[in-house]
Amino acid sequence: MGELAKRGWQQYLLQLQQHPLRTKAITAGVLAGISDSVAQKLSGIQNLQLKRLLFKVLFGFAYGGPFGHYWHKLMEKIFKGKDNKTVAKKVLFEQLTSSPWNTLLFLFYYGYVVEGRPLSQVKTKFKKDYPSLQLTSWMFWPIVGWVNHQYLPLQFRVIFHSFVACCWGIFLNLRARTKAINK
Repeated sequence: MGELAKRGWQQYLLQLQQHPLRTKAITAGVLAGISDSVAQKLSGIQNLQLKRLLFKVLFGFAYGGPFGHYWHKLMEKIFKGKDNKTVAKKVLFEQLTSSPWNTLLFLFYYGYVVEGRPLSQVKTKFKKDYPSLQLTSWMFWPIVGWVNHQYLPLQFRVIFHSFVACCWGIFLNLRARTKAINK
């Protein structure tokens, strides 16, 4: 089994080198799918909701991977280096720009596309949930950003971010479930 995993990892690295955008998009989609599958099971959904799952995979594939690919390349052009001051600038810039944007986009996508709610309900839910979700995000993602920019080579940043986002998605689902149970 160890040899098979090693060959698989080598093939993945080769794909990452030869086709970075495609590989990151597929990876982000797969991890978004894993996140949603686990979240559905943990929230007590008996039969996997395939439509919801496919929409989450699509979000990771069409947005998460490509956005991250180009975002991290842009960050490297704007802020060169890995010293603490430069990493702090990267994390601050990321948290003030892409973090609020990604939270906003995800809430609208999830409400309107995944759940199929009318736009008026999505806007109401957004106004109610966005501030606390963004504050929670700002308590968690800067640490991830610091590790990402300080220790990981550029080609692995989207993959690391997608893996952590997989866990973040499960957390958000469990948080929403706990709020629903406590009502």
